[in-house]
Amino acid sequence: MTDTEIRGDGTASAVSGVEIVLTEVTKRYPGQDDPAVDSVSMTIPAGEIVVLVGPSGCGKTTTMRMINRLIEPTSGTITIGGRDVTSVNADHLRRGIGYSIQQAGLFPHLTVAKNIATVPGLIGWDRKKVAARTDEMLELVGLDPGNYRNRYPRQLSGGQQQRVGVARALAADPPVLLMDEPFGAVDPITRGLLQDELLRLQSDLGKTIVFVTHDFNEAVKLGDRIAVLGNHSRILQYDTPAAILADPADETVAGFVGGDASLKQLTLTRVRDVELGDCPTVTETDTVESLRTTLAGREWPWALICDAQQRPLRWVSNEQLVHADSLRGIGLPIGEPLALQSTLQEALAALLAEQTATAVVTGRRGEYAGLITIDTLVGHLSALRATHTSAEQ
Repeated sequence: MTDTEIRGDGTASAVSGVEIVLTEVTKRYPGQDDPAVDSVSMTIPAGEIVVLVGPSGCGKTTTMRMINRLIEPTSGTITIGGRDVTSVNADHLRRGIGYSIQQAGLFPHLTVAKNIATVPGLIGWDRKKVAARTDEMLELVGLDPGNYRNRYPRQLSGGQQQRVGVARALAADPPVLLMDEPFGAVDPITRGLLQDELLRLQSDLGKTIVFVTHDFNEAVKLGDRIAVLGNHSRILQYDTPAAILADPADETVAGFVGGDASLKQLTLTRVRDVELGDCPTVTETDTVESLRTTLAGREWPWALICDAQQRPLRWVSNEQLVHADSLRGIGLPIGEPLALQSTLQEALAALLAEQTATAVVTGRRGEYAGLITIDTLVGHLSALRATHTSAEQ
């Protein structure tokens, strides 16, 4: 890796992820008999999300912070793209590694734009380039630059602050992104949306991401690989989510997996990977009579009312059309729609909350993309069981 690649050179093309290798990495603190991190060795492949999961105090955050030398290792080596991190100036190293933490860690006295511009400014980008990159990053994380660039962190919701935090971490186009429980302080719905956003960004950018969490469900959803850590960051198992769910290495790992491994299998599949159902869609300007005709004789008598951009608004049924003379204002509000990046486990939760027992799926711009039903999930689990049985024979 060149110096430029470590720092992030701000070129138009995205810097691809690079391999990270930890070899016998140990951290000892003065006055403590046991090491905080004890001889950790692992290879983090380029362009993958690797999740470190383990109980509080096990050393997972310490392990991650040694990668960008926020904590200096006592012994062992860490390389990024084949280069020992200790051979690089620590400040230059950190400017070339994105870092996102819980509650975003934004500077409260700086605007959103100035927060995002922090690292590009430090590495010498000119103002025009920084301004363009700031707007690009805001758009990338789903925030309109015109509405958000001049706001202060206190004027944002928790989820918006986390999006800005991710934008700031990516602003200098680093090959590596470190994320320390970045979504742990937001509500479950917002957390799911932020996870989906991260997966969408990763599909576009291909960074190498090291993600720390204590939530095994989050690890299964996000990780290409998971490192389950025990005391002193000892690696109990390092493998793909599917392999860990199917064959935990020991009782401690099995405890993380829990008794609902079959349901967790639903986390391994995205909504985009299954065949979606469909239903009639209309706008409020369509006529009631035309919708009655469309629904006549259908076994499942529901349609979706959408806005002019095909974003779903409400469910409407045959019964609700009986005395209606317009589609404006009638029907049942839809629940929180699923994204194409959502997992089938999240789809199950959405289905249980829907009166129609059907969840709406939307695309990147919120447009209607299809439907998920209970039959979709049952069919997927049946196929998994059949595949597993066949493999054992």
